[in-house]
Amino acid sequence: MTVYKPAAAAAFSRMQEMFPGQTIKALLLDYTGTMVKEEEPYTMELLKYFLTHSALKEPKIALQTVWGLIKKLEHDYHADTFLLKDEMVDRILDICVREHGLEGDLNHMHDLWRNSWIHAPLYEDVKPFFAACPLPIYIITNDDLQYIHESLQEKQLTPAGIISAEMVRACKPHREIFDKALEVAGVTAAEAVMIGDSMTSDIRPASELGIHPILLDRKGLQKDLAVPVIRSLTELISQVTRGRFSMTQ
Repeated sequence: MTVYKPAAAAAFSRMQEMFPGQTIKALLLDYTGTMVKEEEPYTMELLKYFLTHSALKEPKIALQTVWGLIKKLEHDYHADTFLLKDEMVDRILDICVREHGLEGDLNHMHDLWRNSWIHAPLYEDVKPFFAACPLPIYIITNDDLQYIHESLQEKQLTPAGIISAEMVRACKPHREIFDKALEVAGVTAAEAVMIGDSMTSDIRPASELGIHPILLDRKGLQKDLAVPVIRSLTELISQVTRGRFSMTQ
């Protein structure tokens, strides 16, 4: 019998209420922010470079500006206009040169960005989660295949499959990448659970397709949401047996 802390038990109770009697055959797992940390050394060095080589002098404003550009390009550019990550970075740096006075070594900035995709460290609960979960785990990510493969090889993680935006020329939250994930996993939407840290990119689009959502809120900032919320992947290391979510207390 597994012993659960009260918070973990509550999380599973909410999940069971959300997915009553559902047979789950696959877990779809977001990568950046869910499996790997966004606040890592290369990103911090990149932010420092922005602050010292552009008109963006406040860390919060710089992060909001760059993150907003990333989300806009991911949303606006798909299908024939889809941008690979390196192309997207070049586009963002060019915008920052023109609109925010960015100067300096743009190649160095690009290298820092690229290293963040590969070398961002795992959260401590990821490997135990992979080791304990009996269901196949499929990583769904906006990162390019080249970089996600390098990152996973470095971390010695082997998921059941990888679904990259590059494969369908569409980033999350576009539905094409979620449709591809279901195809790769060989399951219906009702047989899959999407675990991610973003309501906009992960939870809402998955829910709209009928995929069961679980929000990973590591900082405990989300309140009163109509979806199951967990604080760590450890909360899902449970009696996930025979393709069904269940809980023993």
